[in-house]
Amino acid sequence: MAKVLVLYYSSWGHVSAMAQAVADGARSVPGTEVAVKRVPELVPEAVRQNAHYKDESDVPVATVDELAQYDAIVFGTPTRFGNMAAQMKNFLDQTGGLWMKGALVGKVGSVFTSTGTQHGGQESTILSTHTVLLHQGMVIVGLPYSFQGQMGVAEVMGNSPYGASTIAGGDGSRQPSAVELDGARFQGRHVAEIATKLHG
Repeated sequence: MAKVLVLYYSSWGHVSAMAQAVADGARSVPGTEVAVKRVPELVPEAVRQNAHYKDESDVPVATVDELAQYDAIVFGTPTRFGNMAAQMKNFLDQTGGLWMKGALVGKVGSVFTSTGTQHGGQESTILSTHTVLLHQGMVIVGLPYSFQGQMGVAEVMGNSPYGASTIAGGDGSRQPSAVELDGARFQGRHVAEIATKLHG
């Protein structure tokens, strides 16, 4: 049985919705155990409320040490100026102890994201997160072109071979579309399938 962790940070719920779709995809692989957790919040509660952040208090908070328990980790982060959110970077910056032990070497790592605009740094966010995962010795898995939903230009959409993604709109009002959620589910299933093979 492969164990998959979907680990994310979300401010307004876009990455949270994608995380649930990734988890659904991973669960579709027989024998896969899936956990969905978030990284700790750094923004003060008063600021969160004033900015109308989505309440994620029902989602358990992950600890750094538990990462080694999983065969695959799918990281979800919104884009902040073309890079991962500070909350995710802060969490990953605490994994030095795991790096020293080689605790994540050979485990599957994958990334999905959300931006406010079409060209808001989806690919740079995913690729710069890959850098951290490669330093940990993880096996990078993206969203292959076998997911045909990322082909074509009939609609505005996220998704790329680097990973699933969604576009929130400048005011955050746009929710993940059907094809974006399909991409997230495909990525979750793809990660779980590869993790199962490596674990076996």
